[in-house]
Amino acid sequence: MILAIDTSIGSTVAVVEPSGVVRAEAGSEGTLGHAELIGTLLVRALDEAGIAPADVTHVAAGMGPGAFTGLRIGIAAARAFALGRGIPVVPVASHDAAALRHLDTNPAGPFAIVTDARRRENAITVYDGVDDRGLPRRVAGPELRPRAADLAADPLTAAADIVDTPAISAAALGRAAALALAAGWEPTGELAETEPLYLRSPDVTIGHAPKKVSA
Repeated sequence: MILAIDTSIGSTVAVVEPSGVVRAEAGSEGTLGHAELIGTLLVRALDEAGIAPADVTHVAAGMGPGAFTGLRIGIAAARAFALGRGIPVVPVASHDAAALRHLDTNPAGPFAIVTDARRRENAITVYDGVDDRGLPRRVAGPELRPRAADLAADPLTAAADIVDTPAISAAALGRAAALALAAGWEPTGELAETEPLYLRSPDVTIGHAPKKVSA
């Protein structure tokens, strides 16, 4: 079984069979409180699927793009569960999951997945068809654009249908992981594969100069 976790926008957890059949999904569309919700959602998804943690063989982690803090919580939860079970984490771009869900009913392309990146910006990834694994073929992005930008005039999206995506489905994330596993995916340890897609630096950074302390 694949346990899929994504907190790139809301918080969502799903259990998906290796065949791609979705057994359960639990989520919240709220963009705050990921840390408070993720444990409850994990328990709910496992209970609804009727499985125990020992039945999970892989954990799919939504790698973004997404907000720095929220995204880290889901990835940390995925890695902690996998570490406790001694099983691999399958990293999946969250936009890839949204694209796979879009392709279920709209096989024509190209199209652009657009999600709210906050700070009056959108995160955009362009897709066209599927690759030899059956996964959405990413042709551009992810990139940030001002929310007020004219996407019809932007070279990134001018030829693509715009797909506004208010939430990411962990069920689709798990299905994407199932397709990757069926095609022979194995952990590589490559940094580029396992690093989150933040697109911007965190709000808080460590100062470079030490503070002066008065006597």
